[in-house]
Formats: sequence, C-alpha cells, structure tokens
Amino acid sequence: MKRIRDKQLLVGADFAGYPLKEAVVAHLRRKGWTITDVGVREDSDPNDTDLMFHRVGLRAGSMIAEGEFERALLFCGTGMGIHIAASKCPHVHAGVVESVPAALRAITGNGVNVLAMGAFYVAPQMGCDIADAYLGAELGTGYEWWHNFYEFHKLAIDELEAFDYEEYKRNGFKVHKLGDFDLTLEEKPDNV
Repeated sequence: MKRIRDKQLLVGADFAGYPLKEAVVAHLRRKGWTITDVGVREDSDPNDTDLMFHRVGLRAGSMIAEGEFERALLFCGTGMGIHIAASKCPHVHAGVVESVPAALRAITGNGVNVLAMGAFYVAPQMGCDIADAYLGAELGTGYEWWHNFYEFHKLAIDELEAFDYEEYKRNGFKVHKLGDFDLTLEEKPDNV
C-alpha cells in the first residue's frame, strides 16, 4: 500500500475540479510528495466521458478499497459528487471540506481516507492549506487531552466498516454494537 508516511498520495479531478487539483498537486510536489493522478490532466481530451466526476470518484475509490493507497484527495466543482461516487466503494470513508478546521476534524475524528474539495468554493491557497492539514494528521491526533477521543471515534469507524444493511434491517434498524463509550463532551483545558 502507498502510504502517507512515505509521501505517496492518490489524486483525481474532473474538469471542474482540475484547476484546484493542479494548484494543490504543485504545492505537494514542491514538498516532496509523489502523486498518482487518476483524473483530468493537462493533456486530457475534454470529450473523454471516462473523466466525468462520478467515474473519477469510482476509480479513486476502488484504489482505496483495494488497498493500493492509504488516502486520496479528490476535486470536482462542489466536491460532493466525486465524494459520493468514491463512497460507493467498500472501505472508503469520504468527506467534503472547505476549511482547515473541517479537514483536521475529518481525519482526526472521522478517519476520512478520501477528502474531497470543490473548486467552485475553495480558493487555491485554501486548498493547499487543507491538504497540508489533512495529510499532517491522523485519527485522534491533537485530541490527546480528550479522554477516549481516539477510542470513541475508532469504534465508530470499526462499526461502519462492519456495517451490513441487510443485517441492520433484520435487527429492526438497530446497529450491531462493537462496544460503547461515555458520550460526555469535554472542553479543552486552558493549559493545552
């Protein structure tokens, strides 16, 4: 598997997301990242329907599902369509963000392995900042002061990974729980 710690990243964009993807990829390459691009590139045929947002999303999602890459950054006009498509693949936990705090929480609290951005809403510099935040964090990091933050969120990821809709339906639409944790929200101490 190509991993973040080795600076290996999968990216993909449709034509609407292409300009933002190019800005983010150039930024990451300057920082030493190796990029595998499965979407629109400079020489792409504008009539190539394989490059529609959902088809690029499915291609990238399948590469995450098959364990080829640990994480991916995807780009379309809104970020919504490409992330929905990627989410159709098993083991893909995708999110759409438009800010650095949202990107950090997507990875630290939700373990998102596919992060999407919309070029209609995210400026190039913000896209670079989002990518840096997302790629520089892991599940639970930055929340070490919050009792059971990692374990609580890891439980959610594990239950989502094990989720079977037909079983859920047979069980009266109740989740097969793998465990439980206290739901008390904690406030960050001043000394942290």
